[in-house]
Amino acid sequence: MSYRLAACAEMIFVDEPMVERVRRLNDLGFEVEIWDWSTKDLPALAATGASFSSMTGYLRGDLITVDGSAELVATAKESLAAAEVVDAPRLNLHGTGLGPGGLPVTPGERISGGDWIRAADTLRRLGDLAVDVGRVFMLENLNLSVDHPGTPFARAEDTIELVGAVDHQGVRLNLDLYHAQIGEGNLIELVRRAMPWIGEIQVADVPGRCEPGTGEIRFEAISAALRQMGYDGVVGLEGWASSEPERALEAFRAAFA
Repeated sequence: MSYRLAACAEMIFVDEPMVERVRRLNDLGFEVEIWDWSTKDLPALAATGASFSSMTGYLRGDLITVDGSAELVATAKESLAAAEVVDAPRLNLHGTGLGPGGLPVTPGERISGGDWIRAADTLRRLGDLAVDVGRVFMLENLNLSVDHPGTPFARAEDTIELVGAVDHQGVRLNLDLYHAQIGEGNLIELVRRAMPWIGEIQVADVPGRCEPGTGEIRFEAISAALRQMGYDGVVGLEGWASSEPERALEAFRAAFA
């Protein structure tokens, strides 16, 4: 196995305090993903000794409006400073901030040519900021039919095209295969097309967004394809445990062994 495994502390061991979730994932040999850093005791998380794979890279803003872009860049700067505390190398972005229920703060499924230009310019600015401090911003694809209807730049097709056009070493893809399966499918070829710009791959099974083996995706085939492609980054479980968290994590590990 040339890649590394991570798990999302927001979705595993959910009955435990965040520090304990991080500690337990670290003890089990996983890197750790977190979301909104502003709600967390970052020094306490850092003290666990865990390796953090990624965290949310903004607090507010979007890629498609003038004011939203400025706010995204401003809060991304705050996020870079927060990332220093836990040494998170990758910071996650979406086309717009997500509100209650995962709904977009600035809806916009229909993206104009001006939106593309503004989004690309914003990502280049973020990339420059990231490179200056040795970190990377990642644009994550989402699904529109189940979890995040109305989100701009949500489809994997759009995120690949946008990040590929920007082609900046400080901007990469967070390719989420759970979202891609719902919206697009053909996952192995999708990974192959996205490979030059992938910063991290996230997984969960469909339907249900739980660990591998609970749904329709053949993760063993994806794992074999990743090895064949020479992928050596992080594969992260961003999904719920269908039963006991340890059992879910072992199923994830076995699928990518």
